Amino acid sequence: MDRLDPGICLTIATVPDVTAIAVSILASLRPTFFILADATIRQQKCPNRSQDDIKATLFLMLIRDLLASREPSISFEFFPPKTDEAAAQLQATIGELRALYPTFVSVTWGAGGSTRDKTIDIVSHIKRDTGIEAMAHLTCVGSSRADLTAILKHLTDAGVSNILALRGDPPKGETNFQPVADGLRHGSELVEFIRGSHGSRVSLGAAAYPECHVECPDPAADLQNLKRKVDAGADFLITQLFYDNGYYWDFVERARAAGITVPIIPGIMPISNINQVGRFGAKLPPALETELGHLRNDPQAVQHLGVAHATSQCVELLHRGAPGIHFYTLNRSTITRAIYSALRIQGLVPSH
Repeated sequence: MDRLDPGICLTIATVPDVTAIAVSILASLRPTFFILADATIRQQKCPNRSQDDIKATLFLMLIRDLLASREPSISFEFFPPKTDEAAAQLQATIGELRALYPTFVSVTWGAGGSTRDKTIDIVSHIKRDTGIEAMAHLTCVGSSRADLTAILKHLTDAGVSNILALRGDPPKGETNFQPVADGLRHGSELVEFIRGSHGSRVSLGAAAYPECHVECPDPAADLQNLKRKVDAGADFLITQLFYDNGYYWDFVERARAAGITVPIIPGIMPISNINQVGRFGAKLPPALETELGHLRNDPQAVQHLGVAHATSQCVELLHRGAPGIHFYTLNRSTITRAIYSALRIQGLVPSH
């Protein structure tokens, strides 16, 4: 049986003699994602059922299974908006990027856990109403174990089964991370907590830092911290943004040597304006830094150069076997769509 076209939804009726057959079909199709639809399974696929179409129920997809596909993963990150205008912008961006059939999208938790409710609402909406597989970021900040248990129940009740487990940044105005009473101190502890309570019913991602975490400048120690996350149950890793692919490939080589075998998805944030440079701590290649200096008074030229550089990064990463690209979109679609189009022309992503 051929693979389903992207956007096709097969779901499972809660009927014992149908479920096993449908699961087998789904496994062989390896769809990119499912959407809610009146998909049907007819008699030739379910000989014990009547000719009447079988109504379907939502089937959860786990990112660890989606990453097992031979096609590269393309995913987008959003953050919760703070104003009505920004909310409308995000809604438009989701609609425009949906047409690219992403493997999944993610929604950040907000600095200091400040957007907790918005994150839950947005990721639930994406999962329920758009058909895109959605992943919620979840941090240790400001949450006890009981709080985390309640949040996880809220997410899983909404059908969200993919979580990026992070320690999180300290609340605004604080320089050192301090867990709340009965809280967790490290991302690895959060991975362990979720895996212990939910087992294999959820897929867990964790963060990786090709240029080291800002609080851990020792590469060896930083890598051991990462290994603890994977040993605790992380299924895949998404890297902090970088502008020099050499950092990524060196990091992957060191991670593999340390026994880390899970997919390591590179995170890419195209430079869209000169003020963005340096905000996230990623080092610029000297040639790129020089050119940006020459163009700093021409915002449009800076954006064009940012798109060109990010595109060249993505082409090289996918050509050399990276498992996909995770785009930090800043809730905008134009630049990401332009890069995706260039990758499609190169035959590096599916043409839908």
